[in-house]
Amino acid sequence: MTSEIRVALVTGAGSGIGRASALALVRAGYHVVLNGRRPASLEETAAQAVAGARVMTFPADVTDPNAVRALFAAAIERFGRLDVLFNNAGASAPAVPLEDLTFDQWKSVVDVNLTAAFLCTQQAFRTMKAQQPMGGRIINNGSISATSPRPNSAPYTATKHAITGLTKSTSLDGRKYNIACGQIDIGNALTEMVAKMTTGVPQADGTIKVEPTMDVEHVAQMIVHMASLPLEANVQFVTIMATKMPLVGRG
Repeated sequence: MTSEIRVALVTGAGSGIGRASALALVRAGYHVVLNGRRPASLEETAAQAVAGARVMTFPADVTDPNAVRALFAAAIERFGRLDVLFNNAGASAPAVPLEDLTFDQWKSVVDVNLTAAFLCTQQAFRTMKAQQPMGGRIINNGSISATSPRPNSAPYTATKHAITGLTKSTSLDGRKYNIACGQIDIGNALTEMVAKMTTGVPQADGTIKVEPTMDVEHVAQMIVHMASLPLEANVQFVTIMATKMPLVGRG
């Protein structure tokens, strides 16, 4: 393997934003490691890639430190290096009143949204500092919900707020290894999870309203742009959202 090969690892690559971003990275010339919990979904993503030889699937639970180590080891064994990590895997809890949320529901979201991102970031540091040329880029999937939460979303909102802190710490701690870290905050990209927006979702004032959405491909292209910058430049934070969604102002 040579340094001319660009390698990306995408968690949560079996559907939605992860799948769209992984496929866009393949089209942009990257070798891509697809990670997720469901082997069949990862194989579906791989089957859509324009260059199957540049794609590998590795099902693993990224909340498990041993599984994360195995994932990164397999990526290096196959492609020789890692240039980009997209921490995309995410989950949310049922939209129930905060006082009715169970501990297991809370912990499940914290494990997937925050702990998994930390574990993958930690392993990316170990990988990127040891390779030649040294360095790489980490992109975290944040959310506009971190600063503008939806009703009954405490676990999701809290973990996405924490991701912003992880992004900043990673950016600072990665400097000495030539590792850049940025964050993309996404609003209403039309995926399976967001389809409910088209029929109506609860608003802060207690009403139910249909919200505008956007094509997920716009997110995928932003990921490619962030990933492809030279390491001397970084998109630290970027928000990409459906233009008319109720975020700016009062709706």
